Amino acid sequence: MIGGGTGGNGVARMAANAGWKVASIDSLPHGGTCALRGCDPKKMLIAVTEGVEWAKNMKGKGLESETSVNWSDMIAFKRTFTDTMPPRIEAGLDKAGIDVMHGAARFTGPDSIELNGETLRAKHFHIATGARPMTLNIPGEEHLATSTDFLELPERPDRIAFVGGGFIAMEFAHIVKRAGAGEVTVLEMMDRPVSNFDPDLVAMLVEATAELGVDLRTQAKVLSIEKQGDEFTVTVERPSGTETVTCDLVVHGTGRVPNIDGLNLEVAGVEYGRRGIKVNAAMRTTNPAIFAAGDCADSGLNLTPVSAAEGRIAGKNLLAGKNAREVKYPPIPSVVFTLPMVATLGLSEATAKEQGLKFDVHFEKTDGWYSSLRVGAKWTAYKVLVEQGTGKILGAHLIGPGSEEQINLFAMAMGAGQTANQIKAMIFAYPSYASDIGSMV
Repeated sequence: MIGGGTGGNGVARMAANAGWKVASIDSLPHGGTCALRGCDPKKMLIAVTEGVEWAKNMKGKGLESETSVNWSDMIAFKRTFTDTMPPRIEAGLDKAGIDVMHGAARFTGPDSIELNGETLRAKHFHIATGARPMTLNIPGEEHLATSTDFLELPERPDRIAFVGGGFIAMEFAHIVKRAGAGEVTVLEMMDRPVSNFDPDLVAMLVEATAELGVDLRTQAKVLSIEKQGDEFTVTVERPSGTETVTCDLVVHGTGRVPNIDGLNLEVAGVEYGRRGIKVNAAMRTTNPAIFAAGDCADSGLNLTPVSAAEGRIAGKNLLAGKNAREVKYPPIPSVVFTLPMVATLGLSEATAKEQGLKFDVHFEKTDGWYSSLRVGAKWTAYKVLVEQGTGKILGAHLIGPGSEEQINLFAMAMGAGQTANQIKAMIFAYPSYASDIGSMV
């Protein structure tokens, strides 16, 4: 197994439980991006800053205490999780009889790799090396801090700029601004940030981000980054002309690409492209003895639960010695954990129209609903696409508190083929965010 994260460890355990001799290799501590450098530690920082947001929203409503973030204490809180995970995971692998190895693996043939100067051979390989920050090819790129660097900052910078306006940049900008940073700038090359989310709800997120005090600049192409002493100068091209941003830290937030550059896949007979390693529905590569799953594969969405699901299919086919199972993706929700959170599932309006579907659009701002009023939430709304005739839910798009759980209920309903009327007939606990769903369809 090359890669000790979500897409790899499950396969390693399945093979070990079947009595196979298994090694799990990672160039970093085992645990993967999500647990150590992504989803989980990020959400711990968000949990702290939610306290700041809660206090702001409840001001004048009976909550009188002021809140502020101690950055070093927050990072220490995050480390209570991230520092304990690698030894826990590696101990679990060792207990399962899996050899835990560290280093950068590189294929030397269809059935062999080189690791730390030693040649290792195996009947099968499974690749789950995840993704890395994409290369931008701009002068001064070496000055960019990564998302991993951001999550390890011992002190909060007062002026920080994010190159890109995707998940990472928007979430981190919200975190650091609520933590007290003076100047936070997001530089997005496209017309809007998080462009794979509903444009009407993203417009609300943009307003909320501006109200927070983040300087979000769209149509902003970064030309160069210069370091002058302890400061960085970012030069940006916009329709109105060239601009500069001076800051204490510049963070890479333009997205990630498959982390496969150093694997030497050609000699293993494994084909790949810009989107990753080519796999079939069985998660088998063009070398039948080698599988791949997760962010390094050209397969489904680059999300942790998807990696786990693909890994399960790869493991079953690996053990079966044939393509016994094929990956079938259910409706998959996605959330950007800014405050307010934005969630998406299924088809967008534009895609549904392109497919020639007939549907009704249920779109409403819900800041006047009880579930928003009781928590002082201002930026809340939903957009649900309901197919005409069948009543099936084609897409659901949400913004505001509770949306990260509401979208999961929509995913269950869509996966089960439930209609809008069947959802309306559900009786949920009240008052809860779930109880709002029947009014959205």
